[in-house]
Amino acid sequence: MLGKTANGLYWMYRYLERAEATSRLVETGQRIALTRLGSSDAEWRSILQTAGMLQSFEASDEEVTKDAAIDWMLRSRANPSSVLTSIEGARQNARLVRTALTHEVWEAVNGCYMTAREVLARKVGERDLPKVMGEIRQRTALVRGATHGTMMRNDIYNFARIGTFLERADNTARILDVKYYVLLPTVMSVGSSIDNVQWETILRSVSARGGFRMTYGNDYDPGDIASFLILDRRMPRSLAFCVGKIRDNLEHLCRTYGTTPESLARVSYIQDRYLTRDIDSVFDDGLHQYIQTVLSLIGGLGAQIEIDYRFYE
Repeated sequence: MLGKTANGLYWMYRYLERAEATSRLVETGQRIALTRLGSSDAEWRSILQTAGMLQSFEASDEEVTKDAAIDWMLRSRANPSSVLTSIEGARQNARLVRTALTHEVWEAVNGCYMTAREVLARKVGERDLPKVMGEIRQRTALVRGATHGTMMRNDIYNFARIGTFLERADNTARILDVKYYVLLPTVMSVGSSIDNVQWETILRSVSARGGFRMTYGNDYDPGDIASFLILDRRMPRSLAFCVGKIRDNLEHLCRTYGTTPESLARVSYIQDRYLTRDIDSVFDDGLHQYIQTVLSLIGGLGAQIEIDYRFYE
């Protein structure tokens, strides 16, 4: 199964993961902004930049404010990566590959779309933001659950999983960058109660708080958190976990089609060169530079997969 069907499955699951990740990023920005003194508009500019949405937002000629940024990220149809447009894109791709999906997956995608249209029909107020974000995450999780529970483990499943984990790796790296680079605290706040709240917020944003506490206890050490979110292969949103799953799924496709495409060499390089080292060497190289390099490599991997499996033929 190559070409348009593979393309539809891949992008359906990328869009769903993007919608969930954007909702997590909005909630992360809101929580971090609450720990800051004074105006949070600069922080929301940074959130837009981290989400890769700042350039398109500035083209709309709106002033960057908290309310404008949140609305752009959640429901603007002029923003191709907003939560609403991402879920609409997922449903459109699901319609194109309807025969490749089980009834349960289709119903879950359709339900996600209907919920998003309802809760994002108007601007979301600050008081309602946690509830709305929770509903979005719950609906995307239902699609994942239906996928795991009802889909055959064949090439259809592999393309779905590759799309999911490419998008998830990209977004975990971006969320890390919010804290370590764009919203880096002042020297005075490092180790303070404000700094600890921000670290806890980052862990919450990728559903990693409980797992981190099981592994490291209640002390929020930056090195431990970075190691957990980048290198820990047990953590389902870490970079190492996501890239490992992409490699597994590509290997399954290689066996299915009897080929060894360039994308397999690329994912192997990312895993072996960047995700088998210790966190001290990552910090020595510079965490921001490391994340930007990995983001670039993940983007190149996605483009190569589209070439290898002839998405647009």
